[in-house]
Amino acid sequence: MAIHISRRDFIVTLGSAAAAWPLAARGQQPERVRRIGYLSPAKAAPIDAVFFEALRQLGWIEGNNASLEIRYAENDAARLARMADELVRLNVDVIVARGTLGPLAAKRATKTIPIVMASSGDPLGSGLVASLARPGGNVTGMSLMAPDLGGKRLEILKDMLPALSRVAILWNAANPYPAVVFRETESAARKLGVEIQSVEVRGLGDFDGALGDAVRHHPSALITVEDPLMLTYRNQIAEFAAKNRLPAIYGLREYVEAGGLMSYGANFPDQVRRAAGYVDKILKGANPADLPVEQPTKFELVINVTAAKAISLDVPPILLARADEVIE
Repeated sequence: MAIHISRRDFIVTLGSAAAAWPLAARGQQPERVRRIGYLSPAKAAPIDAVFFEALRQLGWIEGNNASLEIRYAENDAARLARMADELVRLNVDVIVARGTLGPLAAKRATKTIPIVMASSGDPLGSGLVASLARPGGNVTGMSLMAPDLGGKRLEILKDMLPALSRVAILWNAANPYPAVVFRETESAARKLGVEIQSVEVRGLGDFDGALGDAVRHHPSALITVEDPLMLTYRNQIAEFAAKNRLPAIYGLREYVEAGGLMSYGANFPDQVRRAAGYVDKILKGANPADLPVEQPTKFELVINVTAAKAISLDVPPILLARADEVIE
């Protein structure tokens, strides 16, 4: 049976449908893909994986509503700067930068794209932010800085070795944060009557010579200040300490997992998970200038009993009782 519709009714019907099309189209259009730049002086697979998983848990899915632009500079400062410039040219929505050198490179490259520090050492002292409470620019995020961290590590070594007299401190002199921790440790050493030996490196090619020089001065123990360069070399540092039967304390548990004796410092995975939360807030409209820089809230002492036995070291029961984790 034929159905007849007047020209006037056809136009009204067509007009009503056309008015509805934009609403339907808007509902069907996919969400805009956000480009997230990830800039790091060096690769640290376990830490990187924690960050990427935290983003997924917050709903930012690679290939769906997020595109990750990942850059590792292999501890090359010039390359780090070039990669920061590249992320700016790609017009990413936010740059996540690890360490202190990463955010510094990103800040030199842009004053407008939001920058989230995943684990900056001293954002205030290095000029990354105007204040911790109100950063004031395009940089915010997580700081590893805790004022008495260097002193606490020295105290733990003293508890482990009551006769401790000379400690070598291995630190990256090209990074502002380790310099702060070194000075703190020096101050604590004067109070504890311990002599400090500075062992400085600036690149991967410096380690063998610096460590060889350190043992020639016969230190009683070793402290390693955490930063991306040191983390890259963690296996070799742990092996060096074991070979030379040198008790050592590190800033991150990753060194202990690599065979090192013990670590005391901020919980690094917690830091990068919280950094992912800041990325989420910024992508949803928050202004980085108004997001306070967060300092560490979780610190952990991890002791590797197997490493202690390998150098014939008895760990005092009081330290074992204080440890957050004991690796057998």
